[in-house]
Amino acid sequence: MSKPPVKAEEFLRAMAPEQELPPPVHAPPLTSPEREAVAQAQPRAASRSGLKHIGGYLDDDTVEKVAVLRARLKLDNSELLKLAIEELHRKHTAKRSFGEA
Repeated sequence: MSKPPVKAEEFLRAMAPEQELPPPVHAPPLTSPEREAVAQAQPRAASRSGLKHIGGYLDDDTVEKVAVLRARLKLDNSELLKLAIEELHRKHTAKRSFGEA
């Protein structure tokens, strides 16, 4: 049998099990004062407790409209959705008040 090409040798060498690696070094656990310092340095995300998530699947045109409105009004998705629902509800309530619905 002939000698395998160099590429095959490299492949086989790369596939061979490597020597045993030393175990990863873990940082020691943070002490209580260190933990508090890290917690104060990182801003906390707004709490979502008590809130309900409502999502949807939207086409590209609608996603683009949402992105434009978010940028123009400087609102996040939740604030934009709340504003849109409140406006729609206000219009619907007005139509019902005048007997149009």
